[in-house]
Amino acid sequence: MKTRIALLRQMGNARPYAETKPIEIVEAELSEPGSGELLIKMAAAGLCHSDLSVINGDRPRDMPVALGHEASGVVESVGPNVTRFAKGDHVVLVFAPSCGHCVPCAEGRPALCIPAAAAAGKGSLIGGDKRISHEGHTVNHHVGVSAFSDYAVVSEASCVKIDKDIPLDRAALLGCAVLTGVGAVLNSGNLRAGQTCAVVGLGGVGLAALLGAIAGGAREVIAVDLAADKRAFALELGATAAIDPSEEGAVQKLRDMTGGGVDLAVEVAGAVPALKYAYDVTRRGGTTVTAGLPNPQHELKIPAVSLTANEQTLKGSYVGSCVPLRDIPRFASMMMRGQLPIEKLMTHQIKLDDINEGFDRLAEGAAIRQVVVFD
Repeated sequence: MKTRIALLRQMGNARPYAETKPIEIVEAELSEPGSGELLIKMAAAGLCHSDLSVINGDRPRDMPVALGHEASGVVESVGPNVTRFAKGDHVVLVFAPSCGHCVPCAEGRPALCIPAAAAAGKGSLIGGDKRISHEGHTVNHHVGVSAFSDYAVVSEASCVKIDKDIPLDRAALLGCAVLTGVGAVLNSGNLRAGQTCAVVGLGGVGLAALLGAIAGGAREVIAVDLAADKRAFALELGATAAIDPSEEGAVQKLRDMTGGGVDLAVEVAGAVPALKYAYDVTRRGGTTVTAGLPNPQHELKIPAVSLTANEQTLKGSYVGSCVPLRDIPRFASMMMRGQLPIEKLMTHQIKLDDINEGFDRLAEGAAIRQVVVFD
């Protein structure tokens, strides 16, 4: 069948993208779903820094690639041997599918699935196949999803069924921003009610993390970002304080504010200075979680002795250490009860044809979460 896709042929184009147009909206050929695969009619897809990092070259992928990974949609048809889904089901797409058999999956850590990571690196679905072509050439899938498309073929392992009363535009954010941000706080950081928490980096994922800290019962939630408008927005969402990390004495200011540092600092800016700030404001015995994706060449320098002498924990968080089959329904329920008002993070609804302008806004920090809404 024919479908429109957002095609990236090469990385590293100069901005503004509205002029250089690295993303082309083209008509591509989509194969029928194979064994264990679904055809999804997309409803909504969010613009995320993980897509931007491919566009600007920070996270290289094989070209050409059909972008997009945070999305929701409706099952249009199912391939052979699909047992958990049927036509008409509403789903959230998951960019980290699980094979269910490798060591991380067996340990209950599906986000670290080894076959899924290998497939993502090759630009294929988890089963190894590629279902998109354009002008006779195979197109790579982006982390098994390629959501900036009217239709997509995905593995059933890349989908989680949701209730049909959940608005699909909000549901799209459950697939990345909420899984990553809220999961980093509640799963990776194991926040307990009454603890203090700092969130460093207030993009879509960071503000989702902030909402997660509030929902988790943190007594103080300190928002940290270079942008004054984002700090002000965080205060509107319920942060107890906001700090500009570039101010002189910003580390000591936060440590004084919290009596020696926070119990949990979560960094989601994807920048080494932000991670260093998060580590420096973590109290003795506290935990620093990083869910950001900096350039792979960038390195963090910390005093090695602090890990021992201060019993500090520094840990990574991929997809919020989530189990999507457990956490997407869990976070969706919190959203529907008003505990995670993620609709407040949706600053723009755009059309697929306007996606280059959308990534300009994202790169400039002029948007929180933009959502492509499909007809």
